[in-house]
Amino acid sequence: MAQAKAGDRVKVHYTGRLDDGTVFDSSECGEDECGCGAGPIEFTIGAGQVIPGFDAGVTGLSAGESKTIHIPVEEAYGERVEEMVAVVPRSELPEGMNPEPGQQLEVSQADGQVFQVMVTEVTDDTFTIDGNHPLAGQALNFDLTLVEIVEG
Repeated sequence: MAQAKAGDRVKVHYTGRLDDGTVFDSSECGEDECGCGAGPIEFTIGAGQVIPGFDAGVTGLSAGESKTIHIPVEEAYGERVEEMVAVVPRSELPEGMNPEPGQQLEVSQADGQVFQVMVTEVTDDTFTIDGNHPLAGQALNFDLTLVEIVEG
């Protein structure tokens, strides 16, 4: 049976857990559980479409095969970078905008680059934004099942 390799387009079911067992994402959940109902993820191995440790975990699997992998921080979303956290005066907000913790915002840098940040704290005078990925600084664990090798 063919084994998944770099350049193959694959479909994979997964459940992602933190080291404490907390499930942070799953392709197999239903609408009643988390509302995602996403189905298997489809990507090309080695194309940079998923985190490096996930790519490596799928490589070598055959269709129908399952395994559990542990992805260290550096092969997941990297360490948290405190320089990506900023406290911003509310006076810098557009009029009528009232950020709330958990809200996603787009921020434009001076060079025109746009990126996503999350509002983490709001006070009367300031709000705090965090540009780190929510899973930065975390080792990740995945239960993987290779559903199909689409092409190779």
